[in-house]
Amino acid sequence: MPGPLCALDASLVGTENTGDSAYWAGLIGALGRVAPNDEFLLLSNAQPPSWVSDLPANLRWIVLPPRPGRWLRAVTMPLAAKRLGARTFHTQYTLSPLARNGVTTIHDVSFFVGPEWFRWKDRLLLRSLVPGSARRARKVITVSEASKADIVRHLRVPAQKVAVTYNAPDPRFQPVGEADQEATLERLGIRRPFLLTIGTRWPRKNLRLAIAAAGMLPESLPHRLVVVGKQGWGEEGSNPRVVATGYVPNDVLPALYSAADLYLCPSHYEGFGIPIVEAFACGTPVITSPGGALREVAGGAAEVMDDWTAEAWSSKIVELLSDSSKLHAMRERGLARARDFSWEKTAALTVDVYREAAGD
Repeated sequence: MPGPLCALDASLVGTENTGDSAYWAGLIGALGRVAPNDEFLLLSNAQPPSWVSDLPANLRWIVLPPRPGRWLRAVTMPLAAKRLGARTFHTQYTLSPLARNGVTTIHDVSFFVGPEWFRWKDRLLLRSLVPGSARRARKVITVSEASKADIVRHLRVPAQKVAVTYNAPDPRFQPVGEADQEATLERLGIRRPFLLTIGTRWPRKNLRLAIAAAGMLPESLPHRLVVVGKQGWGEEGSNPRVVATGYVPNDVLPALYSAADLYLCPSHYEGFGIPIVEAFACGTPVITSPGGALREVAGGAAEVMDDWTAEAWSSKIVELLSDSSKLHAMRERGLARARDFSWEKTAALTVDVYREAAGD
């Protein structure tokens, strides 16, 4: 009998690493449904989050000895995968030379596209380790065609080695009723009406553009900007219209999206941009930049701003909030666009990647 099809690095599942955590949780949650006859090992140095207990029997959570993160991924995990007979090993970004039939997910190469968005130590580490990992891997997974093009260009790997598997919204992201919206807003101390943006406050996310645009809104519009996410670094700035919540868990976000009049995504670059699809799924109209894959993911369902000035964004916010019919049409297009993405589709494509890496 062949061994488990793949051992996955599950160490980010249930953490506050936002997009990375959402990717692994969504993929793992769907793998058992799309490949019930294959076995998957979920490797972590932590106990599983509560929802993992509901996974099918062909997914096994393996708790490894506690080790520092880099040692865990470079040595402990790939050796455990071999010992347990896994035919492939799947991690993200940095793939150990010890991995058998390694697969790495590289969400984006923004550290090459915009090195100024990173602190020098992070930039040096990523630019030193990721190109070799991509060359070493049997297959590279990424999350958009835009990101694939950048990986091929900057990491110099053959295009046929890179597979695109889109991200998707968690099924919890759907329109939330008024009563639940109000309960969430009261708990967080947020008053209507408001605009919403989500992201760790570091330079690539460019949240200062959304903050500046909100500050330019006319007094006739009482909207505040709710900024959700950890503090990060290098993105200072605020104004009286800004309400910063800090990190908010996923089970709270659908109510926030549903209660917001607009979602703003001013990011300089995204390999995918999960929040705009989450907003679509909750029926929230979106204004986004064209950074990285955002235009591709929006698919005509959002207002894409080619002008990066706060004045242009503020003007667009005023225009949309004054046009209820356009907002309604954007909500309908967003809901339809969200249905184009599912973790089942992503998991099925990922299983194909595992089989190819294993030589099946």
